[in-house]
Amino acid sequence: MSDTPLIRNRDFRLLLIGQTTSQLGAQVSGVAIPLLAVLTLDASPIELGLVTASSTVAFALIGLPAGAWLDRWRKLPVLIASDLVRAAVLITVPVAAMLGILTIGQLIVVSLLTGFARVFFDVGYQSYVPTVLGKDKVLAGNSFMETIRASGQVVGPGVGGGLVALLGAASVVLIQAATFVVSAACLLGIRTREAAIPVHPERPHLGAQIVEGLAFVARNRILRATAVASAAGNFSFAISSAVTFIFLSRTLELSPLLIGVIVAAGSIAAMVGAALTPVVSRRVGSVRIIWLSLVVTGPLAILTPLAQPGWTVLLVVVAMAAGELGQIVYAVTNVSLRQRLCPDDILGRVNATMRVLIMGLFPLGAIVGGVLGELLGLRATLWIAGALILLSPIPLIRAFGGIRDVEALAAWRIER
Repeated sequence: MSDTPLIRNRDFRLLLIGQTTSQLGAQVSGVAIPLLAVLTLDASPIELGLVTASSTVAFALIGLPAGAWLDRWRKLPVLIASDLVRAAVLITVPVAAMLGILTIGQLIVVSLLTGFARVFFDVGYQSYVPTVLGKDKVLAGNSFMETIRASGQVVGPGVGGGLVALLGAASVVLIQAATFVVSAACLLGIRTREAAIPVHPERPHLGAQIVEGLAFVARNRILRATAVASAAGNFSFAISSAVTFIFLSRTLELSPLLIGVIVAAGSIAAMVGAALTPVVSRRVGSVRIIWLSLVVTGPLAILTPLAQPGWTVLLVVVAMAAGELGQIVYAVTNVSLRQRLCPDDILGRVNATMRVLIMGLFPLGAIVGGVLGELLGLRATLWIAGALILLSPIPLIRAFGGIRDVEALAAWRIER
C-alpha cells in the first residue's frame, strides 16, 4: 500500500468526500450561527462569547476520558455516531426559529451538545487516519485532506453569508445538519478494518489510563511545547471570536455577504497553505516549519483592529489570510509529528490530552473576550488577542532549537 497514490485509496477518498462535505456545512453555519445571534437575537459581546464558549467547553469536561475510552473502542463507529448526533441536534435550531421560540439559551445548549459530539469525533479522527494510511503517509495524507477540506472553507463562508441574506440565518443551519448526514454515510462505506483492541483481563481503571496519557505528554518536551503554543494561539482566537463578528457587522458596517467573502478569503489562504505544506516542509524542514509558520505570519495576522469603514477593510482580509495560512501549515505539520512520535495504543489518549490542553482554554477565552469587549471595547480586545498570537511561537523555538527534520527527534520518541 505504501506505493499506492493516496487518491487511489478508496477508503481515503471516502474520508475526503465526507470531511469536505461536513466542512462545507460547518463553514456555512459557522457564519450563520454568530450572525443569527447578532442580527436576529441582538446578542451582546458576552452573550456571543457564551455561545462560542459552549461549543468547546466539552473538551475541558470530557476530553481526557474520551481519549481513554477511544483507546478501548474501534474508532469508526464512534465517528459515525458523532456525525449523526450533531445532525439531529442542529435540526432543532430552524424548527425553533419557525415556531418563534428560538433563544440565546437554545443556541448555547445546541453548541454545547454538538461540542460533546465533536470531542469524540476530533480525537477519534486524528487517531483513525494512521489506520487508513499508515504512519509513513500521515503528513502527505493530512496535507491532502486539509487542502480538500479547505475548499469547503473557501465556498462555505461566502455561500453562508449570501444564504443568510436570502433565507435567514436559522434556515441555513439545516445545511450543516445535512452535511453531517452525508459525512456519516461516507464513513459507513469505509472497508479498512481496525486492529483488534487487545483484551486486558486486568485493564487499568479509567483514571489510571488518563494519567498515563497526561504523563506521556508531560515527559515529552516536543509535545509539551506544542501544547503550550497551541493553547496560546487558541486562547487568542477564542478572545477574538467573541468580538470579531460584532466588529465586522457594527463597527465596519459590513453586510453578511461581505463578512462571508472576507472569511472565505482566509480560507483560500488555508487551502493554498495545506496544499504546499509537504513541499515547504521538505525545503524548510519538517520540524523547523512548525514554529516558522507562526513567526512569519503572526505580524500580519493582527492587522484587523487597524481597519476602518471603507477601503481599509482590506486589512481584515490580509489579517485573516495570513492567520489561516500560518495556522493550517502549523496544524498539518504539528499533528503529523504527533502521529509519528506516539505509539498506536496510546495515541487516542495523547490526542485527547492535547485537545484538552489546546481547547480547554477556549471557553474561558471566549468569555474573557466578551468581558473585555464590554469593558475595553472591540478594538482593544482584538489587540490583546493579537499580542498572544505574537508570543505563541516562543515555546516552540525554545524546544526545537536548531532541529530541522523529524528524523532528528527519533531519540525523543517515548516507548511504553
